[in-house]
Formats: sequence, C-alpha cells, structure tokens
Amino acid sequence: MLYELIGIARPGNVGEVRDIVMSIGQTVLRSGGVVRSIANWGVFSLPRSVTAHQKTHVRGHYFVMRFDSTSATQTTMRNTLKLDPRMVRSAFVRLAGADGKLENTAKFGEVMWSQATGRS
Repeated sequence: MLYELIGIARPGNVGEVRDIVMSIGQTVLRSGGVVRSIANWGVFSLPRSVTAHQKTHVRGHYFVMRFDSTSATQTTMRNTLKLDPRMVRSAFVRLAGADGKLENTAKFGEVMWSQATGRS
C-alpha cells in the first residue's frame, strides 16, 4: 500500500532530521518496501504549542516521505517514531490500497504549496 508520512521533528539540527528519515527509510527497505520520495519542508511555527517528550515546542522541522509497504511495517514505523525523543509529531495517510490504484484519493488535483517565511 502507498503511504505518506508527515513528520515534525524538533528544530535546530538538520542532521537529526536526516538521521530520522534514514532510519525510517531503512525500516521500509528491510521489510521489502519502496521509498518513493522524501521532501524536506524546513522549519515552521506549529499551529499551536505541542508538548512531546516532556518539552513544549512552538516550532518544528517538517518532512514528508512517501513509501510503499505493508501495514505491519507502517505500524512498526509509527511505534518507532512515537518513542524517538527527536520527534514532535507524525501522521500517516494511506494514499492507495493494495491494488495500487489512487481512485479513493481526493480528485481536486495537485495541491499548490506556498513556502512560508517561517517567521515567529
């Protein structure tokens, strides 16, 4: 199944974000999955303050990963990210089923993202 992971890591060090993405990507590859794309969105203010791992965050480093894997692999990734102290939040979205068809996704077309300045 095709999934999209939207992750928010604590800001400050791009190397930490790279390490998180590498470890999650290796989890996908070890289970026989495929990483389709990785996007680094950068640091932005969070919509509201978020408490994660006994610390309150007001900014986060956003990244997105699209990958094909089984639901068991996705569950493993979710548990790994939940325990990682460098992560603020993560969300998984299933984009396509086992047949690989994207018929159930939104039919509004490509989403045009505008890059914010990241001011706080």
